[in-house]
Amino acid sequence: MIPTERLHEILERSAYLEARLATAAAPGEIAALSRDYAALGPVVGAIRDWQAAMSDLAAARAMLKDPEMRGLAREEIDDIEERLPALEQALRLALLPRDVADERAAIIEIRPGTGGDEAALFAGDLFRMYTRYCEARGWSVEILDESPADLGGLKEIVAAIRGRGVFARLKFESGVHRVQRVPVTESGGRIHTSAATVAVLPEAEEVDVEIRPEDIRIDTMRASGAGGQHVNTTDSAVRLTHLPTGIVVTASEKSQHQNRARAMEVLRARLFDLERRRADAERAATRKGQVGSGDRSERIRTYNFPQGRVTDHRIGLTLYKLDQVLAGDLDEITDALIEADQAALLAEMSAG
Repeated sequence: MIPTERLHEILERSAYLEARLATAAAPGEIAALSRDYAALGPVVGAIRDWQAAMSDLAAARAMLKDPEMRGLAREEIDDIEERLPALEQALRLALLPRDVADERAAIIEIRPGTGGDEAALFAGDLFRMYTRYCEARGWSVEILDESPADLGGLKEIVAAIRGRGVFARLKFESGVHRVQRVPVTESGGRIHTSAATVAVLPEAEEVDVEIRPEDIRIDTMRASGAGGQHVNTTDSAVRLTHLPTGIVVTASEKSQHQNRARAMEVLRARLFDLERRRADAERAATRKGQVGSGDRSERIRTYNFPQGRVTDHRIGLTLYKLDQVLAGDLDEITDALIEADQAALLAEMSAG
C-alpha cells in the first residue's frame, strides 16, 4: 500500500519550502531552504506522476458507464494499469529513507593489506581506478596525503573527492579488495593473492563534529615522499592526534597552513564516520539484509586477472570485464549495489 497520508505531508512540506523561498532574504536561509526543497524534488515528482495516473484511471473507469466511450475507456485503463506498477515502484523507492550524507563529498583512504610489494601496487591500481571513475563523472580529486611504496604503488593515500552525490556512489567501496594475479617479480608464473583496504568517509562539516582545541596535539615534521618535492625545505607536514580517540591524521602536501586545514578535514570526516558506524551497528541487529556492514575488514570484492573477472561477494555479481573496471567503468557494479540496498530497505519496510 502507498502511504497516502505521508504523501500529503511531503507535498505540504514542499509547498511550504517553496513559499518560504519566495520571501527569504538572508543568503544562509536561502541556501538551506533551496537544499531542502531540491532534496524533496525527486519524491515530489514521483508523487505527482503516481497521482496523475491514479486520477486518469478513475476518470477512465467512470467513462465505462458511457456505452459510446466504453471501448476508448478500456484502452485507457489497460494502458494505465500497464504503467502503474512501474510508477508505484518508483514512488516506493523515492519514499525510502535517505542517507543524509549521500549528496556530500567524500574522503577516500586506500592502504595495502597482505601481500607486501604486490599489495602496494594493487593499492595504486585501485586509486587510479577511482580517479578515472571520478574524472568520467566530472568530480574533482585532491590528494591530501600520499606515501609511495619503494617499488611502486602506495603505502597509503588519502584524497578528497568533490562533486554532487559522491558519497552515494562510492560508499559501498569500503572494505577489503582482493587481487589474484602473477606479480611482475614472480619468475615461476605463480598466482599470488594480495589485498588492499578502502575506506570511504562522507565529508563532515564543522557543525557535524565538535573538536575541542585541547583534544588535539599538533606536530609538524619535514615533508617526505611525493609531497616532499613540492614543498619548501622548512618543516611543513602536519600530524594531528585526536587524544580522546587516538585517531592520527597526517597531511604532507603543499604548505603547512594548508596541511593543517586538510588534516582537520580528514579528522572531522573520521570522527563523523565513527559516530555513523556506531549508529549503524545499533541498527544492524534489526536490518539483516543490508548490503555490507561498513566493516573495514569485510572482504567485498575480488579482481582475478587470469580469468579477467571481477566478483562482488556481497551481491554475488561477477563481471568478465576486469580491464574496463580497472579503467574506471564502475557504474554496473555501483548500480547493482545501490539496487540491492534499495531492495533490502523495501523488504525491511514491508516487514515493518
